[in-house]
Amino acid sequence: MIDKKEVEHVARLARLTYTPEEIEPFTHQLNAILNYFEQLKELDTTGIEPTSHAIPLSNVFKEDDVRNSLPVDATLSNAPDKKDDCFRVPRIIE
Repeated sequence: MIDKKEVEHVARLARLTYTPEEIEPFTHQLNAILNYFEQLKELDTTGIEPTSHAIPLSNVFKEDDVRNSLPVDATLSNAPDKKDDCFRVPRIIE
């Protein structure tokens, strides 16, 4: 069982600030989560291979396609402010 003191300690480690009224629900919620893990420990998982995901994942990204870059004139055609072959942006460092 987790008590309020442990919840306050974890919150402090996570740099979170909670009022005493907020600590109480977190205490109950964390205990419910830990109780659920205890129930899961009772399951027989013999012969079940560990997985990192519930379903198989595949890469949904397309393959990289090497192409020529846009010409400088086309790239800068919509630039609100340009100088030579570069974009001009407001200075942010003094």
